[in-house]
Amino acid sequence: MEFNRENLIKAIEKIDNNPNLLKGRTSSTYDLVFENKKYPPILVLSEANKLNGGKELMLENFGNSVTIPFEILKKHGFVIEKKEASYFEELQNFLEQSKTDDLKYSKYLKKFLDLDVKVSFGQGGPANIPWISFLRDGMTTSKGIYPVYLYYKKEELLVLAYGISETNDPEKQWPLEGLKTIQSYFSEKKLNAPFRYGKSFIYKVYNIKNGLNKSSINSDLFNLLNYYKSIKMDIKTNTTKNSMKFNYIDFKTKSFESNLNFSEKLILRFIASLTSKPFVILSGLSGSGKTKIAQSFVQWICEDENQYKIVPVGADWTNREPLVGYPNGLVSNEYITPDSGVVHLLMEAVKKENENKPFFLILDEMNLSHVERYFADFLSIMESNDTIKLYTGNTRESLDGLSIPLEIGWPKNVFIIGTVNIDETTYMFSPKVLDRANVIEFRITEDEINGFLANPGIPDLKKLTGNGIAMAESFLSIAEKVEIEKNEALTKELVYFFNELKKVGAEFGYRSATEIMQLVKKLKMLEPKITDNACLDIAIMQKLLPKLHGSRSKLVKILIALAGLCIDGMKKEDFEKNFEDLYKKDFEDINVKYPISFEKLIRMYKNVLANGFTSYAEA
Repeated sequence: MEFNRENLIKAIEKIDNNPNLLKGRTSSTYDLVFENKKYPPILVLSEANKLNGGKELMLENFGNSVTIPFEILKKHGFVIEKKEASYFEELQNFLEQSKTDDLKYSKYLKKFLDLDVKVSFGQGGPANIPWISFLRDGMTTSKGIYPVYLYYKKEELLVLAYGISETNDPEKQWPLEGLKTIQSYFSEKKLNAPFRYGKSFIYKVYNIKNGLNKSSINSDLFNLLNYYKSIKMDIKTNTTKNSMKFNYIDFKTKSFESNLNFSEKLILRFIASLTSKPFVILSGLSGSGKTKIAQSFVQWICEDENQYKIVPVGADWTNREPLVGYPNGLVSNEYITPDSGVVHLLMEAVKKENENKPFFLILDEMNLSHVERYFADFLSIMESNDTIKLYTGNTRESLDGLSIPLEIGWPKNVFIIGTVNIDETTYMFSPKVLDRANVIEFRITEDEINGFLANPGIPDLKKLTGNGIAMAESFLSIAEKVEIEKNEALTKELVYFFNELKKVGAEFGYRSATEIMQLVKKLKMLEPKITDNACLDIAIMQKLLPKLHGSRSKLVKILIALAGLCIDGMKKEDFEKNFEDLYKKDFEDINVKYPISFEKLIRMYKNVLANGFTSYAEA
């Protein structure tokens, strides 16, 4: 890449003559100033490079750092200035991003008038009504009253409104009279009244078909935000009234209405696992609903997408940088945050106003890389009150203006869900990982596939989005650690399994024992009618069997012995002695007290006979 002043000036002239070049290439933080006009620095370098016969350039071509490109421009006599924030410019960025469903964090508005700013597509990912809200200290979009821009894409209407939360109406409204609601405005205009945010009061409506007026936008928002800051905000939201006791059946019902075919037992296991340990691994058949159950649950219980991130794991992840980023070695006050948004998620979760909200990190296909390499820090701090050290020295900021602390801990309201497929492109989990998670296997029964084929349907997550928000606080209370109760019957059974697993070096330690008892407790909290045997069956399947893997000579005897512990009404010794005959008859007339675990053990036994090797994880 060779640049000279003449070539760079030609690039600026090209941009002047073709404004379309600016689309999607506007600068977020700095301007190149030339003859009293401002240009995106990287775009100028890119166009100059193209004039030289080179390729288009992005910030990535300079190592995601502005240091080198700015040095090039300054060397040739150009001035680089930091942008002054503008309501109008930020709003234009918001509208452009909304049209392409590529909404990013607001970079400047948060600096205006000491107000926090939230930007969202709306609940459940890309929706019809993207929004920007402006919040005073201690307020959230669930507390009911705040200025907000709402963009109705279909109608090309931008509404500046006095926002009223759909999920938690305040006892007091805005101290203004004679205002129309968005719903009534749409009805007057003979438009379909909006399903969401229709109760909010209109301050100003802008038809953006012919663009926006800069002075009007800046003046209107400035006046509204100053008014918002000046009024006495004695808004009392009754969280008790609006909170509901968590009920997993409600999620089951809503997921069924959304064409998601999850069994009641699977949903109970999934939610109980999350509340007993904030790390759950979903394993099994590709396309069996692992990612969908995670995605549907977080959309059901979260207020907006700022509370969760779905991160596809890359096959080239060899360290923690794709999750937590890294300090810029060339700029002493800069921290590079990854596109995954994990750092932003953790920073949101630790805010005081979000302590009663759950946050979720979904790692899709998390075993495409060695989990221990990129996830080791997270595995460590889950077990302690320690922190992840991000950098040392002076405080740093991310490129979007977020202040990054020197270290970050594990927020108690953050849950990690990992999905895994098993094939020749993936890696197996180590005991270190399996020991720290509940592993739920996804399989599809003949009845389930018959039911789906008889009544196929495309999942519609909009039908469940936001329906569980009122249960979020109750969900978090269930997820708190509880006192483990003595249970002699369960203790006796677990010791039997411990002794058998010990024979092949797969016995469990104190942590697993504690987490099994926690899981049993949470299952009973969610479903009081569940039996001890049913709880222990789930615990054996999710906490003990995942570590089993090996050759035929190693596992045949232990698989039979463990299967014998799952039988009721027959001594284990008699079961082992008569196993071959029982196996040939497909275990007719056998009473099984742990059916989930028994079925898995027999399946592993068949695999080890057929292949000479088996493991818990199956393709």
